[in-house]
Amino acid sequence: MPATQTVYSATGRRKTAVARVWLTEGSGKITINDRTFEEYLPNLPTQNEVLAPFQVSNLLNKYDVQVVTNGGGIVGQAGAIKLAVARAITQIDPELRGDLKSAGHLRRDPRMKERKKPGQPGARKRFQFSKR
Repeated sequence: MPATQTVYSATGRRKTAVARVWLTEGSGKITINDRTFEEYLPNLPTQNEVLAPFQVSNLLNKYDVQVVTNGGGIVGQAGAIKLAVARAITQIDPELRGDLKSAGHLRRDPRMKERKKPGQPGARKRFQFSKR
């Protein structure tokens, strides 16, 4: 009977996007919502954002990543994946927490869309003022 693999899981959020990540030892294959990494994140800056925690911790191509993400857009989801991956890496090796934290990968981005207020058309916009 083969030895069971250790699975490290974590959750990341940004804006309204939520990402759940599972890391297992492997060759560096990344799957997001049952699609390949390059197919789901077609542009290079978002791909680099997801890979940044692995580059800081020198664990690139050492773990397979399975991601389930929903909500928000592609950039928000990439930020959520980055946070979840960084949190999972700290479970693998707590010594890497300082490097990830100083690089800013363990900080949750709290910026959200401001809610619409009653009696006006948007969050800050007012209806046109008429003096007479």
